[in-house]
Amino acid sequence: MRDRILKAARREPVDMTPIWIMRQAGRYLPEYRELRKKYAMEEVCRTPELTVEATLQPLRRGELAALAGLSPETAMRLLSEFKREGLLDIQGRRLILKSSERLRALL
Repeated sequence: MRDRILKAARREPVDMTPIWIMRQAGRYLPEYRELRKKYAMEEVCRTPELTVEATLQPLRRGELAALAGLSPETAMRLLSEFKREGLLDIQGRRLILKSSERLRALL
């Protein structure tokens, strides 16, 4: 499993795409519990927009910036730009992916 994750991180071919699941999120995040009321875990894992939403829910702005190696100001500026371009929506602390195809094209 570790080898698969490392290969995927280096964009090398893998037999299946690894995913990261925040197992503890359901215990304390109301928005995660709401998501899980609407969708089965398999659907969350197989739908990029739902996967992104579930993954980003536990992250605060500073954590998100640190994860991306950016200052909080730069991260917020980029998120605002992505919102203006229709890639995502920001509702309070929630980021909602609106166009996974367009976001993927930026990579």
